[in-house]
Amino acid sequence: MQPRIQAFFDRTTATVSYVVYEEPGGACAIVDPVLDFDPKSGRTSTASADAVAAFVEGQALSVEWLLETHAHADHLSAAPYLKQRLGGKVGIGAPIRSVQRAFSGIFRHSLDRAAQFDHLFEPDEAFAIGRLQARALHVPGHTPADMAYQVGDAVFVGDTMFMPDVGTARCDFPGGSAATLYQSARRILALPEATRLFMCHDYPPAGRGPAWKCTVADQRARNIHIRDGMTEEEFVGLRTKRDATLEMPTLILPAIQVNLNAGLLPEAEENGVRYLKIPLNAL
Repeated sequence: MQPRIQAFFDRTTATVSYVVYEEPGGACAIVDPVLDFDPKSGRTSTASADAVAAFVEGQALSVEWLLETHAHADHLSAAPYLKQRLGGKVGIGAPIRSVQRAFSGIFRHSLDRAAQFDHLFEPDEAFAIGRLQARALHVPGHTPADMAYQVGDAVFVGDTMFMPDVGTARCDFPGGSAATLYQSARRILALPEATRLFMCHDYPPAGRGPAWKCTVADQRARNIHIRDGMTEEEFVGLRTKRDATLEMPTLILPAIQVNLNAGLLPEAEENGVRYLKIPLNAL
C-alpha cells in the first residue's frame, strides 16, 4: 500500500509540511508542521497549522503521528497545537538528546527535555501509520539528530537535501558535519530510483516557483551538490566554503529553544505573559 500525500508550503519560512495518509477516512501522520511566528511583534498564530487541520478533518483522517525530521532552526513547530486539536504522538529521532545537550548551556534547558516528546525513534526503527509501513532513517549531518521518514515508496528527507537545483542543507550548526551529511545523502540516494523524495524546504532560484517533490533518479542525475560522481572530498570542500558565507537563520533563537522542548512554548510567568530568551554573544 502506497501513501497519499498532501503538501502545505509556508512561504514565510520556505517550509513544506505534509499529511501522509492511507485513504480518506484512514490513518495519517503530519510531518514538520509550522507555527506562524512574527519576530517583530513576538506574536504567534496558527493559520498554517489550521490549513493542515482543515485537510485532516475534511478527509476524516485519524492522526497517529506528528513527525519532526529534526529540531528546526527556521520555524517553530505546531506539533503541540495539532496534537491538542487532532490527537497523535509527537515523534523525533532519539539523537535529539545530543542537540539538547549542545544548546542546554545557552538556553539553560534541563537535560530531560527529551521526555517532552511522546516517542524517540531509534535509527532504522520500523513503525506504522495505520496499514502503511514506515521506517525512521537516521540521516545526520545537518544536525546529529536528523531523521528521514520512509513511508512506502516515499521518503520525507528533512534537511538532508533540497531540490536538485538548490543542493543540500548547511552543516555548520553544533554537531553538524559535511562528511556525515554526504554519507547520509548517499544512503537515501541508494534507494530505488523511482522512490519519491519530499523536501522540507525549497528556496527556488529565479525562474521557477516553489517545488518539493522529485525522485532518487532526479537527485542522482542533477543535484548540484550531491549528484552521482561528486566525491565526498569535493562535497565537503563545496559545503564548507558555502557554509562560511551563510548568516544565521532569522528564527534560530526562538525556534531552537521551542523545538528542543517538543514545540511547547514556555510557561506563562506571574503576569500571564510567556517569554522567549535571547542569549547575547552566545552563538
